[in-house]
Amino acid sequence: MTSSRLALALIAAVVTVLPTATAAEAAAAGTPVACAATDTETACAEPPPRPPRTGGALVGAHTAGRVTVDGHLVRYSWPGVYFEGRFRGTGVGIVLDDAVNDYDVQLDGTTVATLVTPGRATYRLTGLSPGRHTVRLVKRTESPAASGAFGGFVAAAGGRMLASPAARHRQIEFIGDSFTAGYGNLSTDRECTDAQATRRTDADLSFGALTARRLDADYQLNAYSGLGMVRNHDGGAPDVTYRTFYPRSLLAVDGDVWDRPVDWRPQLVVVGLGANDFATDLRPDEAWTPQTLRRAYRDAYHGFLDRLRARYGRNTLIVVTAQQLWTTTAFAEAAEQVVRERHDRVRYWYQDSTGLDHGGCRWHPSRRDHELIADRLGAFLATAPVRW
Repeated sequence: MTSSRLALALIAAVVTVLPTATAAEAAAAGTPVACAATDTETACAEPPPRPPRTGGALVGAHTAGRVTVDGHLVRYSWPGVYFEGRFRGTGVGIVLDDAVNDYDVQLDGTTVATLVTPGRATYRLTGLSPGRHTVRLVKRTESPAASGAFGGFVAAAGGRMLASPAARHRQIEFIGDSFTAGYGNLSTDRECTDAQATRRTDADLSFGALTARRLDADYQLNAYSGLGMVRNHDGGAPDVTYRTFYPRSLLAVDGDVWDRPVDWRPQLVVVGLGANDFATDLRPDEAWTPQTLRRAYRDAYHGFLDRLRARYGRNTLIVVTAQQLWTTTAFAEAAEQVVRERHDRVRYWYQDSTGLDHGGCRWHPSRRDHELIADRLGAFLATAPVRW
């Protein structure tokens, strides 16, 4: 496989990019619109955070993910959303309504089951030793075109749910593309169909999730395969970019804005966007030149970082990460340039690919690679000025 084909395989998106006609119209007209409905970041109106929501599915459950309350359910789209609970007794039920996604179920810190597109069902863990237990449900897969729904934890007969685990003091938000989502990381074969890639993805074993758990931090994986800062993989879906979807909780709902709770204020945000912008050659029908693409990327990145700064405050450390894409250094150079031009708490971390096997689907990082990346990110953060 040639280096150009390697780059294509590594960044290729296999999820549906949802078109948003208002994005291009607003950008062209320069009209101020809500962040959720535009691809530009210059006229975003950030909604005020709300008190944490309780009741319904969240009784006895802790989550740091982007969820939307829908009656007795909570709905979500981003990968890696997790729910944690505690109970006393010999069993627990997990109420789900999801025919699209896969989940891991963990009991007392050990993965005991993988639920593949469970549908509308209550998955039950039974026959446990009497006493106190912990349960964790985590969404493995991406689902930009459909939401999953969690209906809560239910104690088995004779037992009871206990108060939900406390939120962790440390919070990290990971922003990115297929690298961050853990795309195809469980595969032992680089050649995968779309269906195989989905089944072989586990966001809970991505470098972000691994890093956060090692630091005992709550986290979000706000990752969307195939999307870039200003240009998507191979120039696809030009009316939208990652920035179109970042404000949302439910990715398929045009105009949706996540109802951010006041207790989500991460001390660290890790942003990895740009591989899709630069990995593939510009097509003849695209308006970019290499120079204008890089300039637009830089300007958009600054706007995106300004928005994160306004949202989370001056104490949050923002880490911009990038890597070399075989024959092109444009991504790493452009991202590093953005950081050099900043005068606030923004740092650059070069994601060294030395020793990675890229053995996941379509030459994405393997499970082993994600562990190595987490090791290297952890070493970087150990000397970074994070204000935990």
